[in-house]
This record gives sequence, C-alpha cells and structure tokens, in this order.
Amino acid sequence: MAIWTKGFSDEMKTHVPVSCRDLTYVDEVQDELHWSLDDLARAVDQAKERASRKIGKDDGYYTIVGCIAGGEAGVDMADLLSEKLGVLSNGTKGDFANRRDKRVQQDLVRDAGLRAVRQACGEKFEDVEEFLRSEQFPVVLKPTDSAGSDGVKLCHSFEQAKEHFHHLLTVEAVNGGYNTQVLCQEFLQGKEYVVDHVSRNGVHKTMMVWVYDKRPRNGSQFVYFGMLPIDPTSDEAKVLIPYTRGVLDALGMRHGPSHGEIIITNDGPCLVEMNCRAHGGDGNWTPLARALTGSYCQVDVTANAYLDEEEFHKVPDVPPSPLKAHGLEINLVSYSKGKVKSMPGFDVIKKLPSFVWLSPAVSIGSEVEYTIDLITSPGCCVLMNSDEDVLKKDVDFIRYLEEINGLFVYETKGESLARPNVNTFGLGSLPSGKKSHHKRSSTLDRPGLLRIMSQDRPELRMGLGLRKRMTTVDASREVVVVTDPYSTGCLIVKEVQSRGYKVIVLWTRGFSEEMKKHVPLSCGKMNYFAEVDEADDVGETTRQLYKAAGTLRIVACIAGGEAGVDAADVLSERLLVRTNGAQGVFANRRDKKVQQELLKAAGMRSVRQAAGTEWNDTVESFLKNETYPVVLKPTDSAGSDGVKLCHNYEEAKEHFHALFEIEAVNGGFNTEVLCQEFLRGKEYVVDTVSRDGEHKTCAVWVYDKRAANGAAFVYFGMVPIDTSTQEAKLLINYCNRTLDALKMQNGPSHAEIILTASGPCLVEMNCRAQGGDGNWQQLAQALTGGYSQVEASVDAYLDKKAFSVLPQIPPSPAKAFGQEVILVSYAEGEVVATPGYDVIKKLESFVYLETGVATGSHVEHTVDLVTSVGSVILLHQDEDVVKKDIATIRELEKNNKLFDFVKNSMMMKAVSTLNFQNLSLSNLM
Repeated sequence: MAIWTKGFSDEMKTHVPVSCRDLTYVDEVQDELHWSLDDLARAVDQAKERASRKIGKDDGYYTIVGCIAGGEAGVDMADLLSEKLGVLSNGTKGDFANRRDKRVQQDLVRDAGLRAVRQACGEKFEDVEEFLRSEQFPVVLKPTDSAGSDGVKLCHSFEQAKEHFHHLLTVEAVNGGYNTQVLCQEFLQGKEYVVDHVSRNGVHKTMMVWVYDKRPRNGSQFVYFGMLPIDPTSDEAKVLIPYTRGVLDALGMRHGPSHGEIIITNDGPCLVEMNCRAHGGDGNWTPLARALTGSYCQVDVTANAYLDEEEFHKVPDVPPSPLKAHGLEINLVSYSKGKVKSMPGFDVIKKLPSFVWLSPAVSIGSEVEYTIDLITSPGCCVLMNSDEDVLKKDVDFIRYLEEINGLFVYETKGESLARPNVNTFGLGSLPSGKKSHHKRSSTLDRPGLLRIMSQDRPELRMGLGLRKRMTTVDASREVVVVTDPYSTGCLIVKEVQSRGYKVIVLWTRGFSEEMKKHVPLSCGKMNYFAEVDEADDVGETTRQLYKAAGTLRIVACIAGGEAGVDAADVLSERLLVRTNGAQGVFANRRDKKVQQELLKAAGMRSVRQAAGTEWNDTVESFLKNETYPVVLKPTDSAGSDGVKLCHNYEEAKEHFHALFEIEAVNGGFNTEVLCQEFLRGKEYVVDTVSRDGEHKTCAVWVYDKRAANGAAFVYFGMVPIDTSTQEAKLLINYCNRTLDALKMQNGPSHAEIILTASGPCLVEMNCRAQGGDGNWQQLAQALTGGYSQVEASVDAYLDKKAFSVLPQIPPSPAKAFGQEVILVSYAEGEVVATPGYDVIKKLESFVYLETGVATGSHVEHTVDLVTSVGSVILLHQDEDVVKKDIATIRELEKNNKLFDFVKNSMMMKAVSTLNFQNLSLSNLM
C-alpha cells in the first residue's frame, strides 16, 4: 500500500525507475492537509479493508506488518505511522522526532562525542548572521529538512550566503512543500564517502562503502565522475564503518535502511548528513551491489530487516573482502554543448563488455551543457566485470569518448573558420558600432593588456648582424608610402625607418579611426613624416602624396595591411615605383573569387565556388547542389573576417544575407559574398616575398587544429615546417605558381593552403605580410638565423642586393626549435587572477606572451579563435625543452590552471537521477 504525504507532488509520484515500470499497489492513500495522525491511521485501515474486498476476501484479510519510508519525504511519516500502527519503528520521542533535520543530526552527533560540523540554523537571517560573519568561507547552505541535496549550495562570500538563505525560504522543495529553516555549515575539506547500512533492533549491517570520484573540470572544482566501491577491510572503511554506526546510534536509528554521507577530514570522519532511507539514484546501483557482495544489496536486506528477522541475521556484518566483482557507477561528463541530434556514444557504451545499465539525462532534442555539476551531467551508467583489466579498459574508453565529444551529435549551426590574427585574442580593434564577441581587453584599452617578453635568450640575438641599415647613399632624402599600416604593417614601417627613410602614411577611405590605433606593443609610439587621407580619385590622392613628400623622392609604395592592398597597387603604378599593377582582372586580385578563377585559368587546383552581390540563381543553384558543409566569406574582407562553415542550405542562406548587413573588421561594408566548397585536409601557411617575379619563401607553417569543447576545429598553435619535407616542397611550388597566376611580382604575400587528397589547393592569397601583430617575427628570425618576412619585404622594395642574397627557402634544418602556442580555455567565468601566466613566463623556452584576458575579463570555453585566450611564442635550441614546455601549457589548460575565476554559489547536488525522468525506455535499456 502506498501512502502519499501532505505536499508530495503528483510529478514525484510518477518518478518510477525503469526497472519498476510494472509497479502496482493494493491501494493508495493520500494524507490530506486537514488530517491528523488518527485520521490517517483510519484511512489506512479503510484502505486495507478495501483492498481485501477487491480480491474477494474478508475485510480483515490483509495485515499491516511493516511501515517503511520509500523516500526522503516519507521518513517522518514512516516514523509516526509505524509507531501508531505498532510495527517496527524508529520512534518519534524527544529529539528523535526531528532526526531528519540536518541541524538536529549534527547536534545529536556532537552530544555523542563524535566529530560534527560547525553550524547555525534559523527561520530568519538574523538567526545565522553572526555565524556567517565569523565562519571562514566558503560555507554550505541547505534546507534543514529537504530531500538529500535539494537546494544545497556552496557560497563563497557573505553576500552570496545571504542571497541563498532568502532564496531557500521562497522556493518549493523538490519533493513538494516549502522550506521552513535554513542551515549554515562549515565547508568540510576532504574525500567524500557514502556508507549504506540496514538496521534491526539497533544491529547495524554495512551494505557497502562507496567513494565519490570528484575532479575539477570545465572550470568547476567539483565535478562528479562516478561512485566507486571501497573494500571493507581498507584503512578508510575501518574508520568510516564504526563512525557511521556511532552516528546511527546517536540518531536513534534502530531499524531500516540508512545512507550516510561522510567526509574524511584532517581530524577524522565527519557527517555531512544521514539520510534515514535507502540509497537513491533510482536504485541503478543494485545489480552492481549484488555482484560486489555475491548475493544481496541494501534493497533486499531492508525487506529482511522489516519482514524476516532470521534472514536479516544471516546477512554478513560487512561486505566480503575482497569484493566478489569489479565495478562502479560512472557519471558522464560533457565537454561540449548543443542541441542533441543523435546519441551514438550511448549505443557504443551499451556494447562494452562491462556494461550493465545506462540512465541518460538527455534525449534527442535536449540541450546539453558543459558539465560543471550533477545537474549538467548527461547521465550515468553502471559497469561491472569479473576481470578488472576489462573494466578499466571500458572506463578509459568512456572517458575517451567524452574527451573527443563522441557521446552526442549536435544539430549544426554556422561555424566560424576564423584564422589567427591579432583580433583573435582580444588585442585588436573593432570598427565603430561593431560589437565584440567577448568581454576582453583590446588595443584601445592598453592598461588591460598583458604582454610579456623575454630578452635574456641567446636565440633572440642570433643574426642581429644581418640587420640592414641605410640602403641608398642618402636615404634621408627619400620617402616610402605605406597604405593603412596596422598589425605587422607597423613593423614594416619601423624597419623602413630604421634604414633612414621617411614614411608617409596613406589612410584609405573607410579605414576606421580605431584601426589606425591598432599598433603592436613592440612598435611603441608610431611617428610618420606625414599622413594623407585618400581623396575621391586616384589623381588627387597622388597629388596629395607628392605635396606631402615635398622635396623628398617617393621610392616605394607598400601595403601596410589587407585594407591597403588595392590602393598600394593603384598608387604604385601612378607613382612609377615598383608595383604589382592594377590592370584588367588583376585590379581585383585581392578578390577571393577572382583568385580562384585565375588559378583555374592557369590549370591549377582551385575551389568550386559561386559568388554574388545579391542572392541570385547562380548562388542558389550552387548552394543547393554542392556537398555540405560549404564555406561562405566576403570576397574582399580582411583575412577571415566573416568566414563561416555552414552545414546546410538554410544556414548558408542566412549567413549570405547577414554578411551584407555587418561592417567588415577593417571598416566599410561587404559588397559581394563568395560560396565555396569545403576543403578537407591539413591547413598550411606559406609566407613569401617577391621582387620582379622572383619569389623567396620566408617560412612554411602548419596550423595545429583539433577538436575541443565540442567544436571540430579549434586552433592550438602554428608550427614551422622543415622546408626539406615533401609537404613543404609541394606547398612552396604550388604557392610560387599561384603568385605567378595572380601576377604578384613584388612584395610580401601570405598564402593559406590546404593539402587535400588531390594536392595543394589555395584557400586564399593575402597580398600582404602575415598579420598577428608580427608576434612571430622573432621566432622566424631564430629559425632562419637572422631574417623574417618583415626584413625581406623591405629588401624587396629598397635593397636589390640584400634581396638577391636571401635564400630561396629557409635553411634546413632550422637554426632553432619553436612554435606559436594558441591558448585554449576549458572553463568559463570572470577572471580574478591569472596564475598560469606566471608559470608560462618561467618556462625555459618562453619568449613571448600576449593576451587580452586580464583580471575582470570574461572567459568562455574556447570553441573558435574568437574565444581563444592568448598566444605564446616558445623558442629554444633544444627541441625536447620546447616539447616539455608545450606539454606544461596543455596541462595548465586541461586542469583549468590558467585562470582563477570568481567563485559563484555552487550547487552541491549529491548523486541523484531526479533529472533522468521522462525519457523513453528505449534510451535506457
């Protein structure tokens, strides 16, 4: 017979484990609000008679032989009613009337001379204010009489504790009803254990001892990874079992099941709380417990305790040692988020040799979050095997599935394919009106930027004697025009000035004031001979440049950034200096669509594509017939601004229209959108400098891209490639032919190429130097032994002899070892400290760290370059040192040691499957 207590919700009445789906009762009684205990006892008696008549028996056919609490909410009623009915009862006399009250529990334990928690309790905040002002934070706040860990929170400050106190008195408890008192307790430090008992007449039988596997993940300090059985003869169990039995005696718990949560602190075991009912979790642990003991679990022995005294006494005092099987309960952990489309990982788990049971907390259509507590766990499973090695292998495989985000396939959405540039790490500037994707420092608020550089490194002094000074007899009488210098363009300006030349800057129309301030910190304050704004026509612009130059001779016109490429080509022709020209189709060589068309015309591997200044039949036909995913990008934007990977027609169409509505990162608006096939393969960068059609390769790099945080393509770094390798030879040859096809005869270029199954294919050719604030310059100089693309670019324009002696390709092997490491966050929150930076700058191979993340910044899980958290340059003569330092950085990331975050109130849910309900049975079995 089921008796439902006052306030127990209808929703909770349907919380039936899948294994009990055929559960029926002889009758049910609802305790009404106005009933007394006598009223309830009469209703129970009437229900007993009614049940007897249902099966054609006399009213007295059924006899009540026991009254057992079926859950936390029923504990008090079971004690009262069992006493009233004259069956086995824990009683309700004196203090024991409130044994379920967590405050009373601690008082009774303390009175018994056992370690108890420091605490204060009250109906009003004034009752606990003194305790909260004197106790060391964090502290735990919980309702005194709610179910298990319902509403339990770890609060890190007085303000958080006060807020949660008031919150608990206004919200409904998970089992129905409202909280009347709030308990504030010290936060116990140590491993958390569970000790399950069953008692009869004060004889306590230990059913099992478990330990929670809790680890820091996703920015949370306490993520439940599972629950493991403990051998009863272990040192831990020898301390826990007698302590727990002492607690049961102190609470007057003489009969029935109990579920004790205990932490072993530095001064011994201490009760967290005693749940005067059986272990919860839908009983998913019962098959495991029976295998571990060889025949029984807490459920079976509970029935014996109430109904069969002889069988109860046959049960061993503690489980056998060693345990009869190997197994554990695993709480699944998600390192990604999204809307679930399918759950292939669950199908794989069910096929593991050790698989027993799976209880998913999500189903198709559910939203999965990063796991930071039990509420955000996507489910749990039970594994068991007679072979411990097989079990370990299955556990390791599940953890691997989690790390590679193999549990779920999510509904797709447009995915950023942004490539590394200075704006990536919160260092760059955004045009007026364009919102940042994250709350980080930018170049505009330099006090918030962190830039650390090591100068005490021999590798950084290599080749300094190769630096050029004056190029002509009297460079002071000559001037160089640089269009839109920002990022690496500023380094080129500094290099030009170091050789004695004056520099005139031309700012093109639409280039934002913010971007003009985008100056690498290594350049300091920029000083120019003159600054000229682009006029309405090229003739007037040319006249203004000559006027600014005065008596000085203009000897070169160089693009200082992506936005200045077209102007540099046009003006260099007009100024009669070294030029790539702007005639015919080559007037639009920066156009990504034109680039691919020129490659195709030259008989080279190019990308399938379609473009439009508006939605038209050509674009629509391409997007309907091309294999997805496809790439959409503006044809003439800077680098990877607005580039997205779209997984279906609807996403592609939406992004196509969106690109015409947003401002480009360099200012102005996009005028045409390019739709292209998605190239599969490793992505490389080839940096080149040309003079009169002769191409010199300055560096070849490969992007280290991996899956992380649920995203398929997260940048982890940029690694130099030895130029003697087969891949480098293929890439250099293809890049040089591409430059010829684009008639790129002079100046720097930055090619992004993917090595597909059918050979190299251009992603895009940037007709300027590599960006990223030139943070790679010192690394490149060390790898080559003295030069980088910056110095070579100035040679190409101003020093024919110096350019002629540059090698065609960098030396092999390289003169040093190093790479750029892009920092990845596996956590999110508001930053209060950056301890990882202190570790990084002490690394033996450390050269340079630049990041926009500082105290007060908001960090998100890294899923693309927008959410990356910084860039580190490592460099050393010993390759092993570099590898070791990279591994150290990756460990800092994985263990969430880069940053300390603001500690918000944290739910401290104990293991429960309350959130596993309302799922189809097919998902569970």
